[in-house]
Amino acid sequence: CPSAVLICTSMLVLVVVLITVVLQKYSDSFTGTTFLMNQVFIVLLTCSFKAALCDFNISLTPVFPADWRRSLSEEKNCPGDHFSFLIRSGAANVVPPKIFINNAGYGINVVILNGKTGEVIKTGHFDMYSGMKPLIELLKSIEKGSIVLMASYDEPSSKLTEDARKLIAELGSSVVQSLGFRDNWVFVGGKGATVKSNFEKYLKNDNMKNKYENWPELIELTGCIPKYLD
Repeated sequence: CPSAVLICTSMLVLVVVLITVVLQKYSDSFTGTTFLMNQVFIVLLTCSFKAALCDFNISLTPVFPADWRRSLSEEKNCPGDHFSFLIRSGAANVVPPKIFINNAGYGINVVILNGKTGEVIKTGHFDMYSGMKPLIELLKSIEKGSIVLMASYDEPSSKLTEDARKLIAELGSSVVQSLGFRDNWVFVGGKGATVKSNFEKYLKNDNMKNKYENWPELIELTGCIPKYLD
């Protein structure tokens, strides 16, 4: 541990300077000698502690798993004609959701992908305590063949109108019509889908079962989405 050696060396240099000052000021004083010995003891104890951490390969800083920032494409091994995905809903109103990229906000989070290339076309988050016009405009702008990923955070339904629910249902959602106050929800669908999506999870807000007091627990969805073919 080079850092531990550097720290000990620096501290010993400081002690040498301190020794010089103390001896000059308290050359005949028992108090000065006692003070000096205390400082030497502290330095030796600190360096011994650092060395022990090195010997046992212990770090004083948090160590995250090597894959803590893994990309969406690494979440699942999929055939060449599919895209992999992983979606996590938010946890209460504290931990934001994850959909491919971290651009999350309260309400409903949306990521739109090109169904052929997997390229991100648009992203957005829509606060359900605000108006629905921006969300409806986004939903109406989605082109055929696009893949749409959605995740809730905090509250996904307060001002979710029937028009918005219908547009999301047309993307393949079976749950959106039942989505209620502070429910947790993740969904993957597509524009032009002729069947309901198999990629959807929903957890109802229930004070008797909630994990986070007024919110249900975080939910996660992973899988392989077929690429869009003309």
